[in-house]
Amino acid sequence: MSTIRALTEQDLPVVANMLQQVLRHKSSPAPASLVDYMRSFYLSAPGCGDDITSLVHVTDAGEVSGFIGVHVLPMAWNDRKLRAAISSSFMVAEGNRDPMAGARLMKAFMDGPQDLSFSETANHISTQMWTRLRGITLPQYSLDWIRIIRPCSFAMSMIGQRFSPARLFNPLAFATDNVWRKRLKAGEARWTATAATGMAPVALRIREINRAEFAELVEPLTAHFALKPHWPTVALDRILSDAANKPDWGQFVMASVTTASGASVGAFAYHALKGGIGRVLQIMSRPGQAGAVIDCLVEHAGNRGVAALRGRTQPELLAAMLTRRTAFLPATATIAHSRDPALLNAMAHGEAFLNGLAGEEWSRLIGGRFT
Repeated sequence: MSTIRALTEQDLPVVANMLQQVLRHKSSPAPASLVDYMRSFYLSAPGCGDDITSLVHVTDAGEVSGFIGVHVLPMAWNDRKLRAAISSSFMVAEGNRDPMAGARLMKAFMDGPQDLSFSETANHISTQMWTRLRGITLPQYSLDWIRIIRPCSFAMSMIGQRFSPARLFNPLAFATDNVWRKRLKAGEARWTATAATGMAPVALRIREINRAEFAELVEPLTAHFALKPHWPTVALDRILSDAANKPDWGQFVMASVTTASGASVGAFAYHALKGGIGRVLQIMSRPGQAGAVIDCLVEHAGNRGVAALRGRTQPELLAAMLTRRTAFLPATATIAHSRDPALLNAMAHGEAFLNGLAGEEWSRLIGGRFT
C-alpha cells in the first residue's frame, strides 16, 4: 500500500528530478545545484527538522511519486504565537498511476500540527483540493497586478520572450519611451505609461537600503496587522538573501520611504530589470500611506529603466492601486486552512500580512537559476 512520510536526504535526487520535469518543464536531469538548494530550503532552513516537515508519497514498489514542500513561518495573532506551514512545489510525478496520490499528500499536510496552512501559488487543481478539505480562497490576496511605465519597452519585452531577434530593437524602444515620458506632465499617469518625473510625492524621500536596514523596517511597518509573521533575525536575513539571488530577474533593490524629517512611511523591495518587467516582492506602508509608497516605487523603477512592474495584491494595497492605472489578472490563488475559525476570519477580512516575504515568492525555486 502506498504511504506518506517525511522527506529525507535520500529522497532529494528523485524529488529534484520531479521538480525539474513537472514544474520547471525541462527534460534534462536536475543539476546538482538544484538538489543542494532543495536540501537547504526543505531540510536545513530555520524551522526545519521539527514536527512540521515536507512530505513525499511512496508507491507500493517503494518509489517516490509525489511531493509537497513545506516550510515553517512563525506568526503572531495579536499576542498569541503561532506556527504557519507554507506549502510549495506540490507535484505528482508524470505517469503516476495513483489518482489519489495528490489528495493524500494534501490531506497529510493539512493534518499536521501547524496552527494554519496556506499557499500563494495554488493552481486550479490545487485550489479544488484545498477547498474540499475546508480551505478557503482569499480573493484580495489572489491577484497579480501590472503597472506599465515604459510602453515601447514593455511591448518589446513581451515580444522578445517569444521571438528573441526582436530584442535587437530594445535600444530604439527605450529611446522612444524616454521621449514619450518627458512629454507627459509631471506626475501624469496613463494606462500605458507614466511621466518621467513627479510620480512620488515631493514631501517624501526614497533611499536605497541594505538587507539589515530593510529587516529593521518589517516589524514597525506590519505592526497594524492582527495576523503577521514573527521572524527571527536569521530567518528574515536568509529570505532576503535568497530573494536577491535571481540574476535573470535583474538587480534586487530595497528602499525606504520617509518624510523630510526622517519619519518612516513605508518600504519596498523589487527586482529592477532594465527594459523588462520588474518583479515586486514586497510593498509595506503605514496605514493610509499605501498610495504614496506605490507612487515612490513606480518613480524609482522608472528611473532605473524598468518597463513595467508586476507583483501580488494585498488588501491594503488594492484600493490605492485601483486609482493608479493598474491592471489586474488572475494567476494563482492564495488559499488558507486552519482548524481555528478566528484565524480564517482574520485572513478572509484582510487582517493578515501574507504573500511576498510571508510566502514563497522569495524562494529561488521561483525565478532562480540552477545550472
